[in-house]
Amino acid sequence: MGTARPESFRTIPRATGGITRLACAKLREQGKDVARILAKAGLIAEMVDDPAAPLEVRAQIKLLELAAEELDDELFGFHLARHFDLREIGLVYYVIASSQHLADALRNAERYSLIVNEGVRLLCSLSDGAAVTLEYVDVDPRLDRHHIEFWLVTLVRICREVTSSRLAPRRLKVRHLRPDPPADFKSFFGTEVEFGSDIDEIVLSAPIAYLPTVGRDAYLNRLLRRYAEEALAVRPTKRASTVSEVERLLPELLPHGKAKTSEVARRLGLSCRTLSRSLSAEGASFGNILEELRATLAKRYLRDRELPISEIAWLLGYREVSSFTHAFKRWTGMNPGEFRSSAPRGKTTDNSPS
Repeated sequence: MGTARPESFRTIPRATGGITRLACAKLREQGKDVARILAKAGLIAEMVDDPAAPLEVRAQIKLLELAAEELDDELFGFHLARHFDLREIGLVYYVIASSQHLADALRNAERYSLIVNEGVRLLCSLSDGAAVTLEYVDVDPRLDRHHIEFWLVTLVRICREVTSSRLAPRRLKVRHLRPDPPADFKSFFGTEVEFGSDIDEIVLSAPIAYLPTVGRDAYLNRLLRRYAEEALAVRPTKRASTVSEVERLLPELLPHGKAKTSEVARRLGLSCRTLSRSLSAEGASFGNILEELRATLAKRYLRDRELPISEIAWLLGYREVSSFTHAFKRWTGMNPGEFRSSAPRGKTTDNSPS
């Protein structure tokens, strides 16, 4: 791995951000400082409020974990998925709902789910019933509980809605652990959840797998699948550059004081020397990327006016506010307070997720 070349990097997995917008709406309902929580996940309100702007799956997973902590809700992902309108999923939902049988619906989910989330791949097996396995793509599954539970609840809800039945999985397995499985899980799923398994999987019996869907429409389904194929075809295939990989990692590492060449190289599976060479080949250096990113984020956070300057200093990896103030004056010629007073307020919105 130490000799990996930059052109071998995979595209950063992204999502349409529907889960993030639902989480932000819930945080707003509870009067929480959404901008601050987004910043900790490496996101900003402008990105989240724009349905056309894809979000990194890792950032979405991080946001759900932060929201769960903020709301003191150990089942945040589970609760978040229980009541949202499934039609908000968009084209992929309608392809699924117009399929002939649940088995066909699951095949379509397998093929087209990447349109809404590139970080989770659905694999559908139809031998002896149906088994839907959820696999993370370029995302560490050990970092997640709430995101995967959101997916499991949503998939079961879709299966129930399109068949107009209260079906229950034959088995339901998840990788992460919950020492004391909550009663809410068995009540909703209708079966015991097997925590600490080696797979994330929903297994349905054969009679359930071949239930007809209530909205089956062969003509509509063919039309929608054509649109879905077009959406798949235009997904970006360009591989991420070394610079973009470094820029992706730094906002997550900055608050913890780990925004160092050695840590970034380790996460990319490179040696420090290979990372430096790769950046140099793209006309960049680690120090310059770090400096420019800090300056850009600092201005963005200050314009929002919701974060205290001490919190901004922490988010940028400075242990002392004085160190941040000195750096900011070097970047802009003014201190953070002066910049905040002179800068226009950042755009804030309270839109519902779409």
